[in-house]
Amino acid sequence: MLELKNLGHRYPHADSAALADVSLAVPRGCVMGLLGPNGAGKTTLISHLSGALAVQSGEIRIDGQPLQQVRAKAPTRIAVAPQDQAFYPMLTVAENLACFAAAGGLAGARKKERIDACTHFAQLEQFAGVRAERLSGGLKRRLNLAIALLPEPELMLFDEPTVGVDPQSRAFILDAIKSLAQQGAAVIYASHYMEEIEAIADRVAILDHGRVLREGALEELLSKSAMLLTLAADGLDAQMLSRFGTVEQGGAHWRIHLREGTGPGPVLQALEAEGIEVRHAEFGRHDLEQLFMALTHRSLRD
Repeated sequence: MLELKNLGHRYPHADSAALADVSLAVPRGCVMGLLGPNGAGKTTLISHLSGALAVQSGEIRIDGQPLQQVRAKAPTRIAVAPQDQAFYPMLTVAENLACFAAAGGLAGARKKERIDACTHFAQLEQFAGVRAERLSGGLKRRLNLAIALLPEPELMLFDEPTVGVDPQSRAFILDAIKSLAQQGAAVIYASHYMEEIEAIADRVAILDHGRVLREGALEELLSKSAMLLTLAADGLDAQMLSRFGTVEQGGAHWRIHLREGTGPGPVLQALEAEGIEVRHAEFGRHDLEQLFMALTHRSLRD
């Protein structure tokens, strides 16, 4: 449904590109998670897809047609639920929905039908008469979501939509977004939070410094990543452990990103031969955060 080819963008006077040679494909029914630290290029990418930034190099296509043509013919095929509030604080929930429905070209029975459907989807019925500025943080996010869904978009863009919300609202929003994909929409979900990406994404793209470091199905990415052995013991030595893979020391624990074909057995046998008693050992594949660290050597939230 959505295809990006060699997309690049550099802001005026910037030392480096915000996006460099980004290529991605998102089919209908899929949640694509964009994961990366601040400055990785996530918001710049969302801004291109929403039409807020013009394409400098590369191309963006929707069902094989250039994005610019699609937006000119049917701008409501693409919707954005941004991190910031995207409604009028002085209007009530119902008034905001009516205003944005009209702005999206809805009228008559169709307008009422979509307002009712989106109010129900976001579970805002009992807040219809409440001014938006008086809503809690979680309810404001749900109003953002309801407004974005009014024209029944085929491509949904979410840019950090759960920042500052309570756990219950976060869970509701994530479940709602997953259901949109299950109903046939293509969804791009940009976040700092790897646990959210792991919860809802079918595919994941890890960005840093404007480049795609790794992209693919979530399970595929994790299955291809190195096996990780975490150890706690006195007398561990980086030089000794480095025979088995890449070594990191963090506080009381050592982590070894094992080379392909290497399991924990040879490591533990080598430690036993050296007379080193292991207090703790944990073995498994990377999760998303560990994979990101292995690729970039820095925190997700840097």
